[in-house]
Amino acid sequence: MSLRTIHKFPDPVLRKKAEKITAFDARLEDLATDMIETMYDAPGVGLAAPQIGESVQLIVVNAAQDEDSEESMILVNPEIVEKEGTQVDEEGCLSVLDLTAAVKRSQKITVSYQDIKGEKQELTVEDRFAVVLQHEIDHLHGVLFIDHLSTLKRALYKKKVKKMLVTQA
Repeated sequence: MSLRTIHKFPDPVLRKKAEKITAFDARLEDLATDMIETMYDAPGVGLAAPQIGESVQLIVVNAAQDEDSEESMILVNPEIVEKEGTQVDEEGCLSVLDLTAAVKRSQKITVSYQDIKGEKQELTVEDRFAVVLQHEIDHLHGVLFIDHLSTLKRALYKKKVKKMLVTQA
């Protein structure tokens, strides 16, 4: 398939709420394949469709236990149906350049979703994988990980991005 361009903050597409997917067809499979290739090429551990300019509820993640392996997982219309505990983990984002930060998330979650064929599935995960899924599902609601930071950290980052955009112009 093909690599897609990853949209960067402050691109407005990253703030749009993604539409529910109803057609489980070749176009969806092609989109998922493109997303997987783009995610690994970036390199990243997860990618949401809005990050490549597609406002649909689709995420792909690397579900492998170790960092050097690739085990792609496709989640269509994912929804967190249960949360438990809290954890703080360092996060970064392919759409948020030059920033990593500690973010508080649920430690264990249950996600209801559909697979690429439209079959209903449910998955319970914890620790780092739970963080990845929460991060990617946030993208489907127009939420970026910087939205979980303090007002001061978010303002400093926005100022840095404005400065970068001015020097690029």
